[in-house]
Amino acid sequence: MIIYEEILREFEKEGVKYIIAGGIALNLLGALRNTADLDILVEMTDDNLAKVVTILKKRKFRVKQPVDPISIADEKTRRDWIENKNMKAFNFYKEEALKEVDIIIESPVSYESAKEDIEQIKIGDMVLPVISIDNLIKMKENTGRRIDELDIEELKSIKELRRLKE
Repeated sequence: MIIYEEILREFEKEGVKYIIAGGIALNLLGALRNTADLDILVEMTDDNLAKVVTILKKRKFRVKQPVDPISIADEKTRRDWIENKNMKAFNFYKEEALKEVDIIIESPVSYESAKEDIEQIKIGDMVLPVISIDNLIKMKENTGRRIDELDIEELKSIKELRRLKE
């Protein structure tokens, strides 16, 4: 069993279009980094986002923002949050389980571009869509966060090791 397995299985069952990014992607790609949240790029259609919100609410995740989480499934509302509130991600959390899921809504890499270059990583009987090393590097560049700089170094090392194995 992996962290967030119940959510990932539900995404698969309901046909959610998503890609794992962030720290969990970093781990799945071969790096060692402590992380507790699940960052996902999703197809930004109202229907797909409604599926994500419904699954998270069913699993007792809540939002920190004082809004109805289904509002993210409305394109006009989402655009307002991005343009006027500088929102980059929409956070769901489950306090008693110390779990968080971030739906990335504004990023240098969109779901549409990331899906062209994903890595399918098999964990047990699951095949997970994981962002490519190059796209994860693009997401982490220019954030100004030291942890992202370290992650980029690690990702470049993994990429080089893979190249040498070819």
